[in-house]
Amino acid sequence: MRLAMWMSLGVTGLVNGGSVLDFSLGVLEESRGNEELAGEYFEKAYVGDPAAMPLVRKVAGLRMEAGSKRGALEVYEGALEANPGDPWLHLEYGDFLEKVGRGDGLADRRREEAYLHFKENMPGSYVAVERMIRFAREKGDDDRARELLEELVIDSPEAVRYYAATTKSLYDGKDEAALKRISGMFEKAMEEHPEWADTARAGSDYFRDGGDKEKAIGILRKHVEVRPSSLDLRIRLGILYFTEKKYDEGVKELRDVLVIHPKKALAHESLAKHFRKEKKMDEARYHSAELLKIRGGSEEEFVKLAEEFMEAGKVREARLLLERAVFAYPEDAGLMMKLAMATARDPETKDEASRLFRAAENMLANPADAEPGFLLESANEMLARGETKAAEERLRSAIKMFPKEAKKETAEAMRALAGIWIAEGRNADAANALLARAKALEE
Repeated sequence: MRLAMWMSLGVTGLVNGGSVLDFSLGVLEESRGNEELAGEYFEKAYVGDPAAMPLVRKVAGLRMEAGSKRGALEVYEGALEANPGDPWLHLEYGDFLEKVGRGDGLADRRREEAYLHFKENMPGSYVAVERMIRFAREKGDDDRARELLEELVIDSPEAVRYYAATTKSLYDGKDEAALKRISGMFEKAMEEHPEWADTARAGSDYFRDGGDKEKAIGILRKHVEVRPSSLDLRIRLGILYFTEKKYDEGVKELRDVLVIHPKKALAHESLAKHFRKEKKMDEARYHSAELLKIRGGSEEEFVKLAEEFMEAGKVREARLLLERAVFAYPEDAGLMMKLAMATARDPETKDEASRLFRAAENMLANPADAEPGFLLESANEMLARGETKAAEERLRSAIKMFPKEAKKETAEAMRALAGIWIAEGRNADAANALLARAKALEE
């Protein structure tokens, strides 16, 4: 496996057949843990072909591990003598000098020369400018760094990000000229390359943080026009529309995203928040439920939303949500009680409710912990099956447990209990008293 890996890194570029064999034997012995023997093979391969970069890197690393900085440098210097016109070799040599010789005067001079050679061959490139600026700033020469920065060619998202970040670090945060250059750079980059997602994101964030939300929106809009598949940035655009009170545009953008990818959680979350503010509760509950399905949530979040559905008469939606909640939290008796209640109320599933009521009761460590609403629903389900004695016990308990504000539920339990007594021809006075109390609660 390791042999194949090294071959893929460029060993096929070794021109000396013997060096290829020695290199391969070195990789084999290294895989067996024979580091010393492997090193001998690598050194032998290097002697046979001192200009091959896979060997240069390997042998230089081995010599550094052995504590021979001078020996490692000689490996790179030998490669440079063999390939003096290769700019990438000069760059690699400069990086190696940065790692092993920072602070050494001679090493610093050679490193600068190596970077200059690369810069002359790759003028304005991000890599060349970045290395030269890094070197200048190490020496405390920010003026030189500023000069170099203006040589940068903005031909990639990396160059855009680097220009913005380095300008901020080289100039005072309130320098208007510097800020104007950053703004101009983002605008020019997006005019020429609106398809660059990273640049669109960075530019939009820059203008938004600077208080110019119209430009922040404009940059994202320009990007998504040419890249409609850039869904994450379309979501950011939709959210920005909301912050600027462009609600119709924001809703449309986020809904269009969900048509393409229905499981984009942030789009659902943003729409849920927006519709709650607008008091459009059906839409808010829908997107809140989708968000819980995608991200999951706590037991409390599931219960709260399920109760909202129940209060709105959306029993099926509550049941489906609670089924997912019970799957996520199978040991939670409270969730099982809620699921049993929703199942009993849903015409599609009411025949399955008795099993769930029993399951919920079995999960309760203490029967007294049953919720009064659960007891009422359970009693109604038992009455439908003719189990009046068990239903009566649950109704008595529910009436005692309902809080004062639960007048409607308490009255329902009282009427059900009175109905049992009347049907069985007993406790007539108590039944009439319960009916009177229920009527008073409902008035």
